[in-house]
Amino acid sequence: MENDKKAELASFLKVIPPVEFCCVYGSSLHPNNKDKSAMVDYVLGVSDPQQWHSEITQVADEIGVGVHFNPFVTWNDRVQILADNLDIGNANSVNLRSALSAALLLLPSKFTQVKKIVQGQFDLFKSMYNPLIQEYEAKEFLRFSSYGNHQANVSQDCGVSVTFSLVSSLPPTIKSEMGMKLGENKTVNESGRVVSEVIVRSRDKAAKCLQNVLRRKVMISSARQAVSGLLAAGGVNAARYLGKKMEKAWKSWR
Repeated sequence: MENDKKAELASFLKVIPPVEFCCVYGSSLHPNNKDKSAMVDYVLGVSDPQQWHSEITQVADEIGVGVHFNPFVTWNDRVQILADNLDIGNANSVNLRSALSAALLLLPSKFTQVKKIVQGQFDLFKSMYNPLIQEYEAKEFLRFSSYGNHQANVSQDCGVSVTFSLVSSLPPTIKSEMGMKLGENKTVNESGRVVSEVIVRSRDKAAKCLQNVLRRKVMISSARQAVSGLLAAGGVNAARYLGKKMEKAWKSWR
């Protein structure tokens, strides 16, 4: 992103209470996207959410959710990190590993790279995941062939040992719910702490369990966020926001 564009987006931070982390994302930020009317989403991280929201609105204190959004905020007629004092880089590395591991568990033994979801930013997307992909390739979790035009045939090892390694890289809350369904083993790690490990007997069972856990989490989170969005943004704005999302989804399906 050009410095002047980044400065323009960061100028919004001057009119709100201080934040420890901020990043922006949205299709309008993609170099190849000609529709600059699309919204830009701001993700804000603060050390004391209650104090921060008390300076913005009293509504947030009554909602009780961890993430609040306010759509259709106009700022100078209009994914980059604008501020980072929370060491988000390390946390993001963990999230990238979890996301890649979850994706591989849900994918079949053979698949191709898909670039549609990150059109215009595919090279940046690849650079984020390349270190992990190279690591998994070196461990022979993945094998690539037929490179070219952002398309590669990929095959993965679906054995129990690799599946266990991928499951171990998932977020703790996900592993905990999977452990309740598939069973757990208690072990002592090098630091002397007792840790729980999900029992993996087959790839199919682990993948199906993960799919069910994720579906339930997304459903609950979406319902809570929809209600909080209605309260925080108001009925009209919430309806407009939902309409925009449905329009975008419809275009992607066609």
